[in-house]
Amino acid sequence: MTKTLYLASPYGFSAQQKDLLLPPLVSQLESLGAEVWEPFARNNQVDFSKPGWAYQVAQADVADVRQCDGLFAVVNGTPPDEGVMVELGIAIALQKPIFLFRDDFRRCTDSEAYPLNLMVFAGLPEQDWQRYYYESLGEISNPEKALAPWLQKMP
Repeated sequence: MTKTLYLASPYGFSAQQKDLLLPPLVSQLESLGAEVWEPFARNNQVDFSKPGWAYQVAQADVADVRQCDGLFAVVNGTPPDEGVMVELGIAIALQKPIFLFRDDFRRCTDSEAYPLNLMVFAGLPEQDWQRYYYESLGEISNPEKALAPWLQKMP
């Protein structure tokens, strides 16, 4: 059975990022066997010219986070995108498996242990959290990291 992975990312707000950054990320996740739920593609059915579109998009994203098997969050930026952080918080509250991606070398934390605000790591295990943290596209398929084995594990 294929697991669904919600891709929380800010890459759909810019045409260049949508064209250059999203496809290789989605492709890498799909190559591991994930069914990737990419919200910018999934929300194309919303009519952005009608009042209330923003609420509809937000509710659709929340529903997808609730229904997915796990969440893969792009946490670039200082701080990371607010929408991604909300999606991540929902996934943490729902105790979904969480995987973080940050290829941004800047640190934005007061903690020596984590490269980001410590709350971003609240959904990861205390020990060996680094297995759930990815710093490059190539790392995503690493079988020593947590994502590939999780996707192969039957529910």
